[in-house]
Amino acid sequence: MRAALDVRAPFVVIVVAGLALLPVYTAASGDQFVLTLFTRIVILAIAATSLNLILGYGGMVSFGHAAYLGIGGYAVGILAAEGVGSGFVQWPVALAVSGLFALVVGALSLRTRGVYFIMITLAFAQMVYYVAAGLDRYGGDDGLTIYSRSRFAGLINLSDHTQFYYLCLALLLASIAFTWRLINSRFGMVICGSRSNDRRMQAIGFPTFRYRLAAFVIAGTWCGLAGALLANHTEFVSPAMMYWTRSGDLIVMVVFGGMGSLFGPLFGAISLLVLEEGLSRVTEYWQIILGPMLLLIVLFARGGIDGLIGRLRHG
Repeated sequence: MRAALDVRAPFVVIVVAGLALLPVYTAASGDQFVLTLFTRIVILAIAATSLNLILGYGGMVSFGHAAYLGIGGYAVGILAAEGVGSGFVQWPVALAVSGLFALVVGALSLRTRGVYFIMITLAFAQMVYYVAAGLDRYGGDDGLTIYSRSRFAGLINLSDHTQFYYLCLALLLASIAFTWRLINSRFGMVICGSRSNDRRMQAIGFPTFRYRLAAFVIAGTWCGLAGALLANHTEFVSPAMMYWTRSGDLIVMVVFGGMGSLFGPLFGAISLLVLEEGLSRVTEYWQIILGPMLLLIVLFARGGIDGLIGRLRHG
């Protein structure tokens, strides 16, 4: 384990340093598109990190995780449309509503296992998707334009792309640090133990349902924050934010980067979205190329990119 960490450390430092210095490059080159792209990558990495908590560490394959992304985004969009532009109101509402929805979904879905759990989370996500599509007051299928980003009483200006990027990056690093503290606590050990053998954990006295539900709510709440960030970034929200294919994208990021690893979701988000952007400029049939590449990673790079980096020492 220690050797693997020693091998990964330089890669992590390079990636984090590169992300931190990115605005310097964009200011020097004038290429604002790169900053826009990586702001989106960092936000989706936050969402993937929240999913990794329950998927990678808890073994809970949620196929409706994008619902919280959409709920957080719509909380910001709807409040902005109603004249509430303060981030001190918008963001807590986004977190609270996402957490409450995760509590309801988790309380029902966590009583099941396997494909039943997957289908229940998917069903709830589709339900929210169709509710959003039916909100004619807030754009319906066409989505809702946000004319002003969240305001924080002059403490930070989200309209400044560099400030907004650094805020997103700080929240990403905070989410990774929070995951590390959580997983290395008694709470995290119960979650990981429940993934391996839930009956044994119950037999020795741990109420695993409560622990798993708490992890599910934490993941949903944190993904709601990513949704609030994404709404501010795109200045637009639509039902597509919570469609099942977006949940699939988040799962791919986690698996591609490495399930159950701290920086795996970040590696996965960067790799997937950069590949998508690069291949889409080469051919309109870029999915045909990306699909086999993902398949090869899953088949031959056990543990995803993070696992591949960890094995370089033995190569």
